[in-house]
Amino acid sequence: MPPSHVFANTSAELLPVLEELRCREPIFHRRDKPTTMAPGYWEVGASGRRYSREFILQLFTTSPPADALEAGWLTSDHAVLRLSADTYLFTYTLQQSQRVTRRATIWQQTPTGWQVLFHQGTIATTDVDDAAPAQS
Repeated sequence: MPPSHVFANTSAELLPVLEELRCREPIFHRRDKPTTMAPGYWEVGASGRRYSREFILQLFTTSPPADALEAGWLTSDHAVLRLSADTYLFTYTLQQSQRVTRRATIWQQTPTGWQVLFHQGTIATTDVDDAAPAQS
């Protein structure tokens, strides 16, 4: 198994971006940093279901999301990769009590601030990285 830094590696010039985005994740769960979704935003949840921007906005009108800080959720292994001049892939691990997920969010820096383009969460069924999946 490779060391954790293989998966959480950020070049020095991107450290300010890493810090800005780290403070915005987990998306929708930071009341102190509201998330702005791009018009074409969609996501794949840890369940594998796909969710549209419209669905999420409607859901939040009836059921506001939990606040990560208040709930005691922990994030780790933060990393950022520049995809284009103003677009970045931000990855991290989220621990919500016993549930651990790997997260990936594509962010874009716009003249009006940061907006999220896409997000995916995947349940981590093991703490072993670079291991072949179990045969079924």
